[in-house]
Amino acid sequence: MRSKLVLHAVDSHTEGMPTRVITGGIGTIPGATMNERRLWFREHRDDVRQFLMNEPRGHSAMSGAILQPPTRPDCDYGVVYIEVSGYLPMCGHGTIGVAAVLVETGMVPVVEPVTTIRLDTPAGPVVAEVAVDGGAATAVTLRNVPSFAVALDRKVTLADGRSVTYDLAYGGNFYAIAPLEELGLPFDRARKDDILAAGLAVMDAVNAAGEPVHPEDPSIRGCHHVHLYAPGATARHSRHAMVIHPGWFDRSPCGTGTSARMAQLHARGELPLHTEFVNESFIGTRFTGRLLGTTEAGGVPAVLPSFTGRAWVTGTAQYLLDPGDPFPAGFVL
Repeated sequence: MRSKLVLHAVDSHTEGMPTRVITGGIGTIPGATMNERRLWFREHRDDVRQFLMNEPRGHSAMSGAILQPPTRPDCDYGVVYIEVSGYLPMCGHGTIGVAAVLVETGMVPVVEPVTTIRLDTPAGPVVAEVAVDGGAATAVTLRNVPSFAVALDRKVTLADGRSVTYDLAYGGNFYAIAPLEELGLPFDRARKDDILAAGLAVMDAVNAAGEPVHPEDPSIRGCHHVHLYAPGATARHSRHAMVIHPGWFDRSPCGTGTSARMAQLHARGELPLHTEFVNESFIGTRFTGRLLGTTEAGGVPAVLPSFTGRAWVTGTAQYLLDPGDPFPAGFVL
């Protein structure tokens, strides 16, 4: 057996969405911060992301996380998030997957009933509180980065001439948030191709009108997620389809999307602090969120979101690259 690359991984899924957690084989990525490491890896080792995320080792909705030594003394591990579309500043479902893997594999000291893990992410520090029962991670509650509404009731014109009203919010990534019924589509997985096409059209129009930029870090920019909520969605229980660049659905309820949605609802005066909010994915899985307080981000009023979800370890693997493999960076079909 020949291999020019050996990567150690623990695979998991968070409420239906995969996270391939890379526990060894990468080494320490250069950079003084996790965001610098994210940008360095994107520039110099994107072949590794493609190798892990693309077929034949991954698939069209693959997601992952590379464990790193932290760059901050107050954190236990650093994380670089990878997926088929590139590199995220923060990934909620991925962080839940990372926290569950760290507990289940004993990579952190495990304390019952709650193990607290501090993670250094490109978007900032995140705290994961892992509920542990009999050594098993049964749920993970994340305290996410400051989240905020960027704009409410903004209008955009799609390529076909239709006008769509949407809100724009940040929860670790930027999200365009709009009612699905405004696009004339039912909340029905049988219409998933139409919903996906409509969400991508909204995404293109939003970025063409002027891509959003984080007020504290200009490297965090662009809208790559469109949250289309179902008829009957409220500020207590919302169902949605999350469309993600370049063309897939989040299987989980989306952690940074849940944070952005809560920030949007709070800005509208619909979601008070310390109030439970259930966010349901396109496949029916749920995160339960709440807003813990207020703050600001680069002078912009912001909220401090938390959300709870579950993750399960699905396997362990060593991913190998044979020197003769014709697809060293995988492929996209």
